[in-house]
Amino acid sequence: MDAMTAGETLRRSVTITNPQGFHLRPIQAFVEAAGRFKSTVQLGRDGSPPVNGKSPLSLLGMAAEQGTVLWLEVTGPDCQEAMQALLEVLERTWTDE
Repeated sequence: MDAMTAGETLRRSVTITNPQGFHLRPIQAFVEAAGRFKSTVQLGRDGSPPVNGKSPLSLLGMAAEQGTVLWLEVTGPDCQEAMQALLEVLERTWTDE
């Protein structure tokens, strides 16, 4: 399988803007979105190893508060669509409504 068949790797950085940080509800939405794609999803922050973006416990362990800069890396055949969907989750402002 060549690189084009396997898909490419996309990497973006995103700043958590939600006042409550990357907490349970956005993590749940992120994991659900990541699970819709074949691509592998990793999320990380400087100074820490990346975690599996499809694992809610791993994401919760990141303890990403408002202002935290994370990098998102997506590799696979549907990485463009996955990146778009996951960035939307990360950039959404979550309210308690």
